[in-house]
Amino acid sequence: MTTIRLSEPAPPAPLPRYHFLDWVRILAFFLLIVYHVGMYYVTWGWHVKSPYASDALEPYMMLSAPWRLSLLFLVSGVASSCMLAKLRPGEFLRRRSWRLLVPLVFGMLVIVPPQSYFEVVEKLGYAGSYADFMRLYLRGYHGFCQDGCLILPTWNHLWFVAYLFVYTLALWILARAWPQGLARVAAALSRLLRGSALLWLPIAVLALLRVTMIDRFAPSHALAGDWYLHASYGALFIVGAAWAREPAMWARCAALRWPALLLALAAWGLMVALSAALTGRPASPAGLWAGRSAFAAMQWTAIVAALGFAQRHLNRDHRWRAMLAEAVFPVYVVHQTLIIGFAMALAPLHWAPRIEGPLLAALTLGASFATYLAVRRVALLRPLFGLQPVASSGARGPRPQASWFSTNSSSGGGPQT
Repeated sequence: MTTIRLSEPAPPAPLPRYHFLDWVRILAFFLLIVYHVGMYYVTWGWHVKSPYASDALEPYMMLSAPWRLSLLFLVSGVASSCMLAKLRPGEFLRRRSWRLLVPLVFGMLVIVPPQSYFEVVEKLGYAGSYADFMRLYLRGYHGFCQDGCLILPTWNHLWFVAYLFVYTLALWILARAWPQGLARVAAALSRLLRGSALLWLPIAVLALLRVTMIDRFAPSHALAGDWYLHASYGALFIVGAAWAREPAMWARCAALRWPALLLALAAWGLMVALSAALTGRPASPAGLWAGRSAFAAMQWTAIVAALGFAQRHLNRDHRWRAMLAEAVFPVYVVHQTLIIGFAMALAPLHWAPRIEGPLLAALTLGASFATYLAVRRVALLRPLFGLQPVASSGARGPRPQASWFSTNSSSGGGPQT
């Protein structure tokens, strides 16, 4: 009797380097810091608010709101696909679980709680000490209520990590159940997204998702039941994972970068106009449809424009690229807590937003990067902030990996977080 032994499928051949995607990721996370500083000064809901909050910055916030996170999920899909090309599926899941879940748990226990503390102090007048608050936080107290109750513990801005882990897990399942799945999806997308279809077809899909789902499944960042965001971000993650196997897609983005940019700006203008026209009164069904379609149009065309311009102009290495790419995850982990902490420290000075805002952004960026420089030299702290373990105990200091998106070990290193 012949015994058949099932072995884990071997990884596919290494993929090309995508240095320009490192630059996209670096710039997108820098924009994230600026955006979250802006959230302190606009009327939209956030953890704490400036006494000078107004709608003045909101049109400019709309310039990045529809596409920034969508782009990061697509780029994360590319990175995950590159890791799958280098590692066997079991090793891939082990590494990704370690690199995502450890910072998520650490962040929820150490980094995020000050955000919630300042939130209840400002909004609810909480008078207890931080130690008192942490006792409530750790036992899951749900008594901080104002137009809904604050759920504790919470992941706040680290929701991105939780969602990324779930999509990574789905990609791992796909790789195990259907080893040729990504290649098949990549080939199908390559056939479908030719010429102008690269612009209008994804817009149509994203608009359909937004029009039909957002009322039933309003974004919550709670993971469970957040079906509109899962449909949108999950789809873009898979698109990125597939495009990693189809390098011609980047050249197509570059060819359409100018039309994509013009369409993105037109969609932004429509969003701003509709927002101004509908202020203070309910939107008609036609107005809702137009606004949501404009959001979807900007969501996708801005991604194509960003990828196209980066592929054309930033697809090269630089001595700072590896360090900046490695710094992104630690900076992301700490930046929002630093924004809120610095905002609370500056509040008694009553400076105007035009002075306080740039200073707040500069302080946050500087302190975030200083945190990275400190953490990267301490082996025990590196995993807590999403950094790879030190490769060699004899090294004088940890060196950043060559690229988040490179998979060819003979040319300088493996993928990043």
